[in-house]
This record gives sequence, C-alpha cells and structure tokens, in this order.
Amino acid sequence: MESTLGLEIIEVVEQAALASAKWMGKGEKDTADEVAVEAMRARMNKIHMRGRIVIGEGERDDAPMLYIGEEVGICTQENADQVCNLQELIEIDIAVDPCEGTNLVAYGQPGSMAVLAISEKGGLFAAPDFYMKKLAAPPAAKNHVDINKTPTQNLQILSECLDRSIEELVVVVMDRSRHKDLINEIRTAGARVRLISDGDVSAALSCAFAGTNIHALMGIGAAPEGVISAAAMRCLGGHFQGQLIYDPEVVKTGLIGESKEGNIARLNEMGITDIDRVYDADELASGKTVLFAACGITPGTLMNGVRLFHGGARTQSLVISSETKTARFVDTVHMFDQPKYIQLH
Repeated sequence: MESTLGLEIIEVVEQAALASAKWMGKGEKDTADEVAVEAMRARMNKIHMRGRIVIGEGERDDAPMLYIGEEVGICTQENADQVCNLQELIEIDIAVDPCEGTNLVAYGQPGSMAVLAISEKGGLFAAPDFYMKKLAAPPAAKNHVDINKTPTQNLQILSECLDRSIEELVVVVMDRSRHKDLINEIRTAGARVRLISDGDVSAALSCAFAGTNIHALMGIGAAPEGVISAAAMRCLGGHFQGQLIYDPEVVKTGLIGESKEGNIARLNEMGITDIDRVYDADELASGKTVLFAACGITPGTLMNGVRLFHGGARTQSLVISSETKTARFVDTVHMFDQPKYIQLH
C-alpha cells in the first residue's frame, strides 16, 4: 500500500494545505475549510484506488464537504471497469480532516494542518461525529498510563517512565470550560499545562516525538480527530486511548444531538453496543497497514506552515507508515508559474 499510495497521499495533504493557506489570517474559517476540502477531493479522485471516507464531515448525501460514505478515487468513477482491474484492487478506508484547526487558519495562529489516515477496508474505526475523551503519551509510557486512572496518577506514571519530575512535564489540554477541573488537578499535581484553542491531532502527535516539550494530551475533543490521532500513534508506537462521549451535558456544546438517548441509539445503529468502552490505538486503527499524512498550514510544533512566494510555495509534510515503520518529513517546493526565486527556508 505504501509503495502505491505513499507519495500520492503526501500530495493530497499538500494540495489541501496550499489551498487553505491562501485564506490564512482573513478571518474566514469556513472558506479556509471549504477550499481545503475541494483540493483534497480533487487530488484523491486522480489516484488509482477505490476509497471510502469513514471519518469525514458527517453522513450527508448532498454535502459539499468530504462526507462519511463518500467514494473517492479513479476506480469509483463511472468508467472504472475500463481503467481499473477491479478484481485485484484493494479497497481503502480513509479518515480526513482537510483543515484541522479552521480557527487557527482564520486568525493566523499556529498549529493548523491538513491530515488524513488510510488503511485497507475495515481498518479504521468508523467514529460518529461525537466527542471523545483522549489520553496520548510517549512510547515509553505506552500501556503504563491509563485513561481510567486519575490525571494525578498518570502524571506520576509519566514521571517514572520518562525519568522526569512531574514539574518538568507539559500536558496539552483544549481550552474549554469542561476542562476546568482537569486543568486544576494537573496544576495541583505540579505539572505545567499548555492550553490550545483547536488542533489536538498535532498535540497527540507531538507526544510521540522527543524535543517537542509535550508529554501528554488529556481531555475531551472531537471523536473523528481521535481516530486520526490513533492511526498516527499506532504507527509511531505511542500511547493513545479514546472513549466516546455521547452525553451532551458533558461537553456542553450543543453540537452532538439534543439527547443522550438519541446519541446512544445512533451508536447502536452503527454497531457500537459497548458504548462506554475504552479503545486503544490498535483498535481505532486496526488495519494490517496504516498510513498517516499531514501537511502544515500554519507553523506548528512538528512542521512549518505553507510559505508562499512569488510564483510558488514551500510546504513541509509528515508521512508515517506502520508497514515500513518510518516517519518521513517531506519538504516540497511547488512552482506554480515562473518564479522569480525559490524560497530556501
């Protein structure tokens, strides 16, 4: 899968990032998201594959976004039987977030990126557009920290696994009212908190890389982004756990349905009957082969953002493979017209 799709998925996230970056700082988050979606869709539809969106913008037949159930790739088009060997074709499940951190792009803030994860059919958990309680940590703490333990207990475990004092640990938490008690407990335990407004995929990823000064992600964020994070952390050997949150009173956003009962019914319709189950990365991204790709839109901890120059742009991407056990940082110069110069840094 990697030899066939590795370079192509890099170009998919690059095109989404390039399109969105042109709206950086203009205060129009919906436009920044929409152009990223269209660029991602257009590039995916040029790939010799039969892909199905399992993590996207919801189950909407007429949605302008990449919606759950949408088919993409050359081999999903009307003349597929003429251009594709359908009997030998591997069907691909795809999780996407074309502009992770739309507000970050709109207001010129760091940490936004275009992301996707792919696996063979059935290899990615089909998460509803609910919320998820998450715990991410470095590989050294894998299977030692536990989402069912208190933050204080996990910080002590992290301290021992990483050979650092609790005071040296940094925990990323989404800046939301629902996290007031969590933030207070982390601080009381002695660790430091880095609050983010959006973009917890980047935060989860950063836990797996030494030198980022991010040692854990805790709290509740969007479930689809949780699956994408899990795919990356599975490839990197990091710790990731997620538990679906279906009670609107817990998240207090009004974005996941009007009632707890209705959300439970929705989960059951999707075949999720153990509604309080804690999933690990191997369950959320269970495929034999998992690929993750991201491209920075605005500058972040792991990647530079898109740098536009006259006649071109420079991007930095990350592609991670469970098959080859590699994490590749890809620096690309895109020459749109006849550039007067090429941006080096």
